[in-house]
Amino acid sequence: MQKILLTASVAALAAAMSAGAAQARDQIRIVGSSTVFPYTQAVAEEFGNTGGFAAPVTESTGTGGGMQIFCGGVGVDHPDITGASRAMKEGEYKLCLENGVESITEVQIGSDGLSIAHSVDAADLDLSKAQIFQALAAEVEVDGEVVANPYTRWNEIDPSLPDTEITVFGPPPTSGTRDAFVELVMEEGCEEFPAIEALEGDRKDEVCQRMRTDGPFVEAGENDNLIVQRLQADTNALGIFGYSFLYENQDTLKAVAVDGVKPTPETIADESYAVSRPLFFYVKNAHRGVIPGLQEFVEEYVSEEAMGPGGYLSERGLIPLSDERRAEVREAAIAGKNLTRYTQ
Repeated sequence: MQKILLTASVAALAAAMSAGAAQARDQIRIVGSSTVFPYTQAVAEEFGNTGGFAAPVTESTGTGGGMQIFCGGVGVDHPDITGASRAMKEGEYKLCLENGVESITEVQIGSDGLSIAHSVDAADLDLSKAQIFQALAAEVEVDGEVVANPYTRWNEIDPSLPDTEITVFGPPPTSGTRDAFVELVMEEGCEEFPAIEALEGDRKDEVCQRMRTDGPFVEAGENDNLIVQRLQADTNALGIFGYSFLYENQDTLKAVAVDGVKPTPETIADESYAVSRPLFFYVKNAHRGVIPGLQEFVEEYVSEEAMGPGGYLSERGLIPLSDERRAEVREAAIAGKNLTRYTQ
């Protein structure tokens, strides 16, 4: 095991923890993304089965919610790791610093295809990003004007689409999946409409990013399994979630193609599926060597047996990084390399 080099302030915090309250917690505590949750849970189960340490406690809070909890402070009352389906934002990093979380390691575990899916009993569907934007945006362009979204059925957007009600279950604003969906689908889809492109500043951002709240788009919370269950019960409904949930439910769900391409391990890896994104977890370095098993858990997570090709995470739908990138990530994760993106 490589020695973790801590700053003086972080080392002092770790010493204070180990001197007293840290002994009150012998389990790793993990929060964060519902998309990363199945992978973290798999590692936690494998780690717990080794018998050396207690199995970590994992909680699906959403990426944004997890960042708020993770950055709340150092000590046994605060989690050791948070999962994220997007990179940590600068504001979240500053919150961490304000609360004494001064050393954080960012670990990219692989890639994910943000999937739009529906029942295997539904007709195959291929949607462009522009059509998805028209279905789900609070405001759209109609006859050259930006107006409140009037569309309630898919064929009102395009006659070639099904004559069914628009019903899409998706993540709430605290979710990294929501952030990624807005960036990769909504913002790109809105570029197809001249009246929206002519808008300026905050007004354009508002139109391109704001999801409708009048019924067709339904915020389904942070539990993606509930979306899966709703799609299984309603053949006309669509759902938005990470690829692992589609992968694990291929017997009852199938993908909607986006701009002619469906998410598969191959199309996500080569980025021909245009709704692909990286997945991460973040480690609070002041807790290494203090919370029992934390360093060993990180080593298990980044092991070839877990995140390598054919590893047990790929069996759950994770798209592995390249050999070179995995080696870089593994070295930084084990050594506790500090995140410096926002300090340079």
